[in-house]
Amino acid sequence: MSGAGLFAQTVHPTDTISSDLYLDEFVITSAIRANERSAVAFTDLSAAELSRVNLGQDIPFLLMLTPSFVATSETGTGIGYTGFRIRGTDASRINVTINGIPFNDPQSHGVFFVNIPDMASSLSSVQVQRGVGTSTHGAAAFGASINMQTNHAQPLSFAELECTLGSFNTSKYTVRAGSGLINNRWAIEGRVSGIQSDGYVDRAFTDMQSYLFSGGFYGDNTTLKFITFGGQQKTGLAWDGVDLDMVRRYPHLFNRRFNALGIFYDDDGNRQYYDNQLDHYTQFHNQLHLHQRFSRNLNLNAALHYTRGFGYFEEYRQRERFNRYNLTPAAGARSRTDLIRQRWLDNHFFGTTFSLNYNSDNNRIQAILGGAANRFTGDHFGKVLWVREPVVDFNPDDDWYRNHAIKDDISIFGKINAELIRGLFASVDLQYRYIMHDMEGIGDRFVEQTGELFDITQTHRFHFFNPKFGLMYQPTRNHQIYASFSIANREPYRRSFVLAAEGERPRSERLYNTEIGYRFLSPRFSAGANLYYMHYRDQMVLTGRVSEIGQPLTVNVPESFRAGIELTAGWKVSDNLRWDGNLTFSRSRILNFTENVDAWDAHWNPLPQVEHFLGTTDIAYSPNVIANSLFTFNHRGFEMALQSFYVGRQFFDNTSSHSRSIDPYFVNNLSLRYTLPLENHLRAVDFRVLVNNLFNVDYSSNAYGWSYYVGGVRHDHSRFFVQAGTNFLASVTMRF
Repeated sequence: MSGAGLFAQTVHPTDTISSDLYLDEFVITSAIRANERSAVAFTDLSAAELSRVNLGQDIPFLLMLTPSFVATSETGTGIGYTGFRIRGTDASRINVTINGIPFNDPQSHGVFFVNIPDMASSLSSVQVQRGVGTSTHGAAAFGASINMQTNHAQPLSFAELECTLGSFNTSKYTVRAGSGLINNRWAIEGRVSGIQSDGYVDRAFTDMQSYLFSGGFYGDNTTLKFITFGGQQKTGLAWDGVDLDMVRRYPHLFNRRFNALGIFYDDDGNRQYYDNQLDHYTQFHNQLHLHQRFSRNLNLNAALHYTRGFGYFEEYRQRERFNRYNLTPAAGARSRTDLIRQRWLDNHFFGTTFSLNYNSDNNRIQAILGGAANRFTGDHFGKVLWVREPVVDFNPDDDWYRNHAIKDDISIFGKINAELIRGLFASVDLQYRYIMHDMEGIGDRFVEQTGELFDITQTHRFHFFNPKFGLMYQPTRNHQIYASFSIANREPYRRSFVLAAEGERPRSERLYNTEIGYRFLSPRFSAGANLYYMHYRDQMVLTGRVSEIGQPLTVNVPESFRAGIELTAGWKVSDNLRWDGNLTFSRSRILNFTENVDAWDAHWNPLPQVEHFLGTTDIAYSPNVIANSLFTFNHRGFEMALQSFYVGRQFFDNTSSHSRSIDPYFVNNLSLRYTLPLENHLRAVDFRVLVNNLFNVDYSSNAYGWSYYVGGVRHDHSRFFVQAGTNFLASVTMRF
């Protein structure tokens, strides 16, 4: 990547395309990516930059040194289930696409990279846009968007074999191979990978496999490319986090790695662990991309896609009520029982995307007409495999709940970027989006008042208009000044509807986003500053509470905002030494916030919720300071890099209470790399070592909590997702 390096707001696209072979790779995402004329804060990362830090950790941990980015891991290692936030916005509100195809789960809006492990080994580039950004496909970008582009077809044949070993019995293998260009028209490429790890947290293991295969025809004016990729994962459940208060009070019984999930007690009162406490999911993605060049000024991109996902998580549950699972206890059974249950997902997602792209002869006008039509169908159902107490007519094949959903998402957008006078570019980007979300059947939520499971049958329709306007002025080659204003709308996700109280309905959200920035780029030094103000109406904010299966819960708040400044810089000190860094100062506030706390009397009879009006408070998970630094030293095939990141205090609910916050942390990683060039069939061997948490800092990157009153006394509970101390990964890659 040129320009300001890894942490830059933007770069000039100086990487040229030497052959029409790469034309499809370049334009496949051009309709939704920002470029040097865009009034957008964005960062581009190349395949080489991703490769330097890719030793098996998930994609959020490869991006975590980009501006305003915070990564977290349930296992404590960055392998397995991971999460991320950008400007305090969680992944369910960040649009993610792969080759322009939506990747967010259409119902939860979540992003589950664990389902496509080692995808980074098949990426040619990643662009992270902050703010509303440019119009894209799929879920609304309500704070950021991430676009991933799979590998270019290579003109020459190649093969690679990578093996990685590391702490906590971590291992990874990756095999890649490509045919090169065949008869000047065809190319194929494939990859298979496997990652295993015990995890830092007890029993938070991962066992994952993945693949990618692509084949393409490259004509003079027509390119047709098929890409299929996917993965299968088995991961130990660790979504409960760790009770650090118990660790402090009872160090002889608990430690930072303690995992309460899967614990049960046998008839003699001895603690046991359920061996099959896991998540098991399989996901396949299929994409067919067409690029048709009509003239030097006009071309068309179109794609068909189909994603299939299915799987379950299994867990041991203690002291559950029979009626919650439609079970009838036999005579003599206790009032509650232990049981083993599975919750299943069975999903299909398919659709089409297109963009018609126009560039004038003098390149002063760029125009795009694009859109997408996608449908998601999914079944949610649960099974009880085993019950400790005797029940009447027990059948493990019966569903205790089952519901079905259909979600249609149709959008169309038009973009134009024109050079009004020399160096002054104006852009207009208008999008219309229609969403229909239909649900029917019985959910897993048990309603105490009726003694029955909740019927989730409901239909919702949304019509959104999302306009964006921008100006970018480039008085000289090195200086850029830009400003933009955008409006984005977003529908609630599935659980907001399913968990809504009787008579309540979650509302759609609206975001007014203003960005003002400056960029300076030169061969030896670069710098940038981006001011942003994001004003929300009816924002769905995280409450700091999670459902019983670890999903974060949200609530609408009428007025809130995020505001800040993002500073970036890069300095090539010498031919061998480089420094890159970024710093974010921000404020994220809810106006007129009221906390609602569940309450019971001394005999655990439910009471009305207790309300506390708190006025202006901090939005949960929004640190005021995020800072990153990277020193890189190169000499004759040897590279050493010191990565440093600081994350300020984060509140894990919206009360701004210090007792319900995550302590600030400052962590350093050290990476070493040596490339041994060779000749003949073995072209090179790469040796890499990554030492994470170099100074063995005890820290947590995420947390949640809940509160309630019993007999007038308030009780606050919290759980933390602790991260591993000093650990390492080491790899050898042979390139043929």
